[in-house]
Amino acid sequence: MDDKVKKTKVSASPPKARTGTSFKRQLVIVTGLSGAGKSAALHAFEDIGFQAVDNLPLTMVEALIDDQNLESIDRPVVIGIDSRTLHFSPDLFVEVQKRLRARKDLRLHVLFMDASDDVLTKRFSETRRPHPLGDRQLLRAAIKQERDMMTVVRENIDGILDTSTRRGAETRRIIRRRFAKESDDLIVTFMSFGFAHGAPRDADIVLDVRFLRNPHYVASLKSLTGRDDAVSNYVRADDAFPTFLDKVQGLLSFLLPLYQAEGKAYLTIAFGCTGGQHRSVATAEAVAGQMAIDGLAVNLYHRELSSS
Repeated sequence: MDDKVKKTKVSASPPKARTGTSFKRQLVIVTGLSGAGKSAALHAFEDIGFQAVDNLPLTMVEALIDDQNLESIDRPVVIGIDSRTLHFSPDLFVEVQKRLRARKDLRLHVLFMDASDDVLTKRFSETRRPHPLGDRQLLRAAIKQERDMMTVVRENIDGILDTSTRRGAETRRIIRRRFAKESDDLIVTFMSFGFAHGAPRDADIVLDVRFLRNPHYVASLKSLTGRDDAVSNYVRADDAFPTFLDKVQGLLSFLLPLYQAEGKAYLTIAFGCTGGQHRSVATAEAVAGQMAIDGLAVNLYHRELSSS
C-alpha cells in the first residue's frame, strides 16, 4: 500500500441487492464541471457493480428509474449528467433531484466533480478537446460560464470530489471507499495537506496545525514524514498536542452522531500544515488511529506524500 492512501475497517465488497419493503435502491447522480473527471468516476462505479448510464437527458431520468424499469435492474444505478446533457438546465436538474429524494424506494446521492480553473484549462489544452460551452469564446471564459451555470446545482449536492491534485487511480480509490458497500455507517476520511499547495476544496472540516512545532527545522527529521516514528514522536511531544487531540476527539464525538442522523454517508476532515509532510501527517495518523480504536470506520489520505 502506498504512502498516500491507507484504509482502515472499510469493506470493498460490491453493493448487494436486498429484498423487503425497507430496501432503498442506491442511486448516484454524477455531475459537475466538464473536464473534472465525470467519465472516470462513472467507470469506477461500473467497476464496483453499478449500472452506469451517461448523458441521459434530464427529461428521461425519472422514466429510467420508474418501478417497472427498476424491476429489471438488480444493481445500484449511477447516472452521469452535466452541461452537455440534452435538455440540461440547472433549474430542471434541481427539480428532478428533489422529486427523486422524495421517493421512498430510492437513496439518492448527488456527487459533484470539480477541479480548479487552472487544472481544467490545462486538461482541455493538453487533450485539444473543445469545451462544450466554448462556442467562439476563450477557454477560460467557457469554464467560468459553466462554473456560474452550475452554482445552483452545487447548492443541492451531497458530496464533492475535487480532482485538482488527484490522478485517475486516486479518484477510483475514493469512489470505491465511499460507495462499494451500501451501508448506513458514516465513513470518515482523515486527510493531511500542505497550505503551500492550497487548501483541499472537498474537505468538510479543515483544521490548521501550524501552531505545532515544525520538524522541518530539525536536520535529522527534515527528510522524513509524519508517518515516521521520529517525526510522530516529535510532534506528539509538543505541549499543545495532547490538549488539541482531546478537543478534536471531543468535537468529533459531538458532531459525528449529528451528521449520521442527517443521513450523511461520508465526511472528510483535513489537517493542514505548511508543506503537508510532517505535522499534518502525524496529526491525521494520530486522530484516525484513535477513532479507529473507538470503532469508527475511517480512511487516511495524505495528499502531499508521493505526489511526484
